[in-house]
This record gives sequence, C-alpha cells and structure tokens, in this order.
Amino acid sequence: MTTKKYDVIIIGSGPAGMTAAMYTARSEMKTLLLERGVPGGQMNNTAEVENYPGYGTIMGPELSMKMAEPLEGLGVENGYGYVTSIEDHGDYKKIITEDETFETKSIIIASGANHRKLGVPGEEDFGARGVSYCAVCDGAFFRDQEILVVGGGDSAVEEAIYLTRFGKNVTIMHRRDQLRAQKIIQERAFKNDKINFIWDSTVEEIKGDDRKVTSVVYKNMKTGERTEKEFGGVFIYVGLDPVAEFAQDLGITDEAGWIITDDHMKTQISGLFAVGDVRQKDFRQITTAVGDGAQAAQEAYKYVAEMD
Repeated sequence: MTTKKYDVIIIGSGPAGMTAAMYTARSEMKTLLLERGVPGGQMNNTAEVENYPGYGTIMGPELSMKMAEPLEGLGVENGYGYVTSIEDHGDYKKIITEDETFETKSIIIASGANHRKLGVPGEEDFGARGVSYCAVCDGAFFRDQEILVVGGGDSAVEEAIYLTRFGKNVTIMHRRDQLRAQKIIQERAFKNDKINFIWDSTVEEIKGDDRKVTSVVYKNMKTGERTEKEFGGVFIYVGLDPVAEFAQDLGITDEAGWIITDDHMKTQISGLFAVGDVRQKDFRQITTAVGDGAQAAQEAYKYVAEMD
C-alpha cells in the first residue's frame, strides 16, 4: 500500500489544530488534519464561551463548527484514527495509526487533553449512568434532580451555572475553602439561588442502583467526617491529563506527559511542533490555543520551505 505524503500533518482538531490547518493551507502546504472524532476538542464539552473575541456568548459546539467550516474550502484533508507512534527520520517523519501510516515533512501535535478522573469507587461503574465530564452533552438528562459538580476552577463553576437550567439544585464540591475560578464567574455562582457549596471536601465513593447514581460519599478534609448525600448526577472537573502517549518515547515530554516547547512551539526535534492544551504551559484557553496554532503553522512553513 502506498504511503500518503504531506508537507504537514496536524494531530488533533481542537482550536489549536484547526487554526494551524487554516494557516498551513493558506501557505499552500499539503495539509492533513488527523482527527479522533468531531472537530472542536474540549470546546464541544463547553456550554457557553464568553471570552472569545467577536462573540458576546457562543455555545462551544457552535464555535467548533464555525472554525471547521472554512477548512475544506482551503484544501485541508481530513483523516481519522488514533496515533500510536511517531518516527523521526530526519528529512521526513512517519505517523503510525491503528490502520494507516503517513509520511510528512513536519508535524504539529494538537492532540489536547482529557478530563482527569477522580479514581474513586463507582466512577467507572456509573459512567454514562450518572457520572459525566460534559454538561453540554448530558445536562438535559438530569432535569429536576440534585446534581453534584466536583471542582473549583473555571470549567467546574461555569458548567455548574449551566446545569442550573436543568437540575433542581446544583452543588459545587471543592477540596479547598475557596474557588479557583475567575472572580466574575465566582460572583455569578454565588448569586445563583440554585447553587450550593460543599467546601474542604473530596468524593470518596459514588453509589447507585442497577440503573443510575443515587448518592455520593464525601469526606471533609479538615474534620475527617464522612457524609453520604443523595445526588442523581455527578459532573467531574478536576483538571486535565495530556493526550500524548504516542510521544512518550520521543523525549519531548515532562514527567506528567505534557509536551515541552519553546515560545515558537518547537520541540527539541526539528520539524516537530506542539500546540494547545497538550503543551506544557500555565494557561489553557481557546484564545491561547488559537495563538499557538498560528505560531506553529508559520514555523512549520519556514521549516519546510528551508528543507525544500
């Protein structure tokens, strides 16, 4: 079977990957956008986006589609598959998926991150039966129920506010005594009569019956007291883990698996770049992902031009 060859392959189709694809295609580079699912990445799990320039408020899935729409017209090819490994052969690189092998002059890794799990009893057992990591996807299933949101950052608080559209009440549980979310988001939550708070506490077990979640056991970290409270749904937002298993043997990640780059999105391997949530950095937002994608695309273009 003939190996398909490209100027650049972009692994991942979140905002960083789609932006990179737009720029490389406009530079007339033969571009493949290699996806694992629908375009958008974590944007598809976000209810309302309020801090993306040009929109007062826009739903995450809608913004994903708006970013994806122009790419086909620019000549970006779409591919689907899970990347299992990358091989560096100097002048060219190979990307191996479960079903195909691709050859390319440069690579932009934009594979993003997944929601971190609590790792407590019941979390796996009740996946899709009351445990969720996506309020937009599953919120409507919990109408008039008691809902628990675990976490204290932007995502947790924003999604808790969104879930008040459906739930009877929404409780935010955080392991600290104050939220980490932006102040404007915190204020909205504190003013919402349907949102309650459980502080200094962590989930110890998620319980349920044959059909769904029924309650959560949690522990107060200061007093050690354990409490069981009835909930119909549990939404978990306690951080992210990088999707970069395929890069572990390349020597470009830190101990936690995040890909290390410089300010130009370059890794220590020539022609290999990383952008967006998968990159080692402090601030992960749609706007920063878009900036990463544009920067990496320009660097990939310069790299390929010099090679040619």
